[in-house]
Amino acid sequence: MSGNDSFVLTQASQEAAFPATTTRWTDFIPDALLLLVARLGIAAVFFQSGRTKVEGFLTIKPSTYDLFASEYALPLIPSDWAARLATGAESLFPILLVLGLFTRVSALALLGMTTVIEIFVYPDAWPTHLSWAGLLVPLVARGGGKWSLDQLLRR
Repeated sequence: MSGNDSFVLTQASQEAAFPATTTRWTDFIPDALLLLVARLGIAAVFFQSGRTKVEGFLTIKPSTYDLFASEYALPLIPSDWAARLATGAESLFPILLVLGLFTRVSALALLGMTTVIEIFVYPDAWPTHLSWAGLLVPLVARGGGKWSLDQLLRR
């Protein structure tokens, strides 16, 4: 037996040592709930950000255009386009996520937006962006779950 073997726990030894924690949590927390929490959590982040960029229903504030021309300046597209696209994305995709409608597409779009923000706008904010990605990646991979309009439409 090598020195590392004593630290390796097999599945059987883990279940013997921690019977309540290794087999029961998945019985109490369904995947549908985890995906719903991810959808609602990340939708709130982006929707609140989108609401700061508009007045009324969807009238983009002049300060939003200024922000995209200065602090959020992207090298690839004009700032007024970026302001409209970001505001629209932050308004539409969170609503779709809450409903669980076009979940994968919505999550992928917000993940792309997160990537752009990380690379071009706030590269030092990677812990925040990683937490956003942590909620978005499962939604891209698994969809909205059983408690979503995607699932309802699939039937």
